[in-house]
Amino acid sequence: MNQIVTPFEGLFLFEPTVHADTRGYFMESFRESFFEELGLSFIQDNEARSSYGVIRGLHYQEPPYAQTKLLRVLEGRILDVAVDLRTASETFGQAYSVELSSENKLQLLVPKGFAHGYAVLSETATVFYKVDAYYNAAADRGVHYDDFKIDWQIPASDRILSEKDLHQPRFAALNSPF
Repeated sequence: MNQIVTPFEGLFLFEPTVHADTRGYFMESFRESFFEELGLSFIQDNEARSSYGVIRGLHYQEPPYAQTKLLRVLEGRILDVAVDLRTASETFGQAYSVELSSENKLQLLVPKGFAHGYAVLSETATVFYKVDAYYNAAADRGVHYDDFKIDWQIPASDRILSEKDLHQPRFAALNSPF
């Protein structure tokens, strides 16, 4: 698996080796020892399916329940977004976005200290992700999806957000726990 460094410390893309022929393809999408060498141990798999225009995020969990996520798309296309909430980071308050799809098979590692979200760019998308900590409702937080000049690639009239995500706190008011 090829590890691709981003301008954000700890935020990586992974490009699996895909073996394709006339029958289809084979790829190794996860190897525990590879991620253990990076100091990561995942404990739960999650899957979400959404329709075009859905924006999920930007979410994070406060320490000590913060999560590292490893995401990939099983079907469709998304714009995946991570926002650095680590106050001592050179990229604090900046967003990184990348298209993940079932075609490019890229995976995004979002470390603790980032808010995360995505927009569905295809008719539907199925997102699969691993986490290194269990969900804790009392530690669930977010920041407003529209505070970081992100081009979500979805016209405003087509955006579908939950009530929770529409009313997340503004970044300017955030007292980051990271």
